[in-house]
Amino acid sequence: MKHSALPLLSVLLITGCAIGPDYQRPSLNMPEAWRSSSALPANEKLEELANLAWWQQLEEPVLDALVAEALANNRDLKVAAARVDEAAGQLGSTRAQLFPQFGATLGGSRQQASNAGLTPIPATVDRVYNQYSAALNVGWEIDLFGRLRRASEASQADLLSSEESRRALALSLAATVANSYISLRDLDNQLDIARRTLKTREESLRIFDLRYKGGVVSEMEVAQVRSELEAARIAVPTVEQSVAQQENAISALLGRLPGPITRGKNLAEMGLPLPPVSLPASVLERRPDIRQSEQNLVANNARIGVAKAAYFPSVTLTGLLGSSSVAFSNLFTGPAHVWSYGADLAAPIFTAGAIAGQVKSAEARQVQALEQYRKSVENAFREVDDALTAGTKSREVLDGRIRQVDALTTYGRAARLRYDGGYSSFLEVLDAERSLFQAQIYESQARGQALIAATTLYKVLGGGWQAASE
Repeated sequence: MKHSALPLLSVLLITGCAIGPDYQRPSLNMPEAWRSSSALPANEKLEELANLAWWQQLEEPVLDALVAEALANNRDLKVAAARVDEAAGQLGSTRAQLFPQFGATLGGSRQQASNAGLTPIPATVDRVYNQYSAALNVGWEIDLFGRLRRASEASQADLLSSEESRRALALSLAATVANSYISLRDLDNQLDIARRTLKTREESLRIFDLRYKGGVVSEMEVAQVRSELEAARIAVPTVEQSVAQQENAISALLGRLPGPITRGKNLAEMGLPLPPVSLPASVLERRPDIRQSEQNLVANNARIGVAKAAYFPSVTLTGLLGSSSVAFSNLFTGPAHVWSYGADLAAPIFTAGAIAGQVKSAEARQVQALEQYRKSVENAFREVDDALTAGTKSREVLDGRIRQVDALTTYGRAARLRYDGGYSSFLEVLDAERSLFQAQIYESQARGQALIAATTLYKVLGGGWQAASE
């Protein structure tokens, strides 16, 4: 039996095999194309654009500066960076166990020996004495069954996972800042529309007050104009409140205290990015959240080997070289030299199912990580397809809103001319102005949604995370 075990140990030492399953990427059912990509324009440079700092496609220098500030100062991103450093430190600590561990000791003590032992100390011998020692020691666990290598593999995957987590956060942060700034400029536009409408209705009320005094219009018509004026007056502080809240939200993303945010171009002046459509398979390599999920799977797969290695013996080599003397002056002389070396073998015999339980737990965690990985992939495909649809439809909605505003502007002018000519009541004018005001608000929102849809598509495709994480 002893002889049959020796070849096995020799093979293990030579090949350095590791207990547990080697990682293989799970097979996935992936679509050959996106459902909504056919409606989008073709562009040969889309793949290239996706690797850039995609927010620059909006052609808004102020936004570029805000994103850069957020990536430099955001608190959550700094926490994520610290977690990467923590994982790197853990990897270094785990890998160190693969190598011999050297140490040194230097000690001294003063002691009194007992005179009540089996061998009494003669009266001529001083019971009080000094003891000095100096030694170099070494210990090395031979990784026969790959426990330490699997542990290092898991730590390496944990490090990569933390890096991908930081990149995912950077990507999400850049998208959130971009979308928040777009929403802020949308609110600015709505506020400008509300203020212009308020000014117009104040002028209308002034004219109607004069006409009422001249007996040209009735009190009812004046009341109607006043009602529309108050509606516009209410809209102004409502939007102003939203603007202040949006500025505070952006300040938090930038790592600032609440305060005003610098403005640049309005929504109409910003470039509308062309969506970076690529093949579905590229999402697996581009999205940091998927890469993070896969590294979590790698780590949990390796930890099965760590758990299974507990079934097998562990061998530790030890050694010591040093000196020991009762006189410090003789500590480093030849007679004081001491040395030792040895090997320890430890093997489980009966653990009452403890190791089996640990293996079962490790395998269950691997299954959890596997299903989480598959879920992250499925979620990514859903998000991309949703974003593609949103990108296409938001452009259609924006085009419709622009045409609606143009039509209502023409209608408003015609209604005013009909009223001035005495062909209709002022109620028709008020209705036209009310519809135009609401349509202008909707157009502003649609323009913002179209820009947000474009930036969201860059985000869900994982484009720009490389630039964002630099």
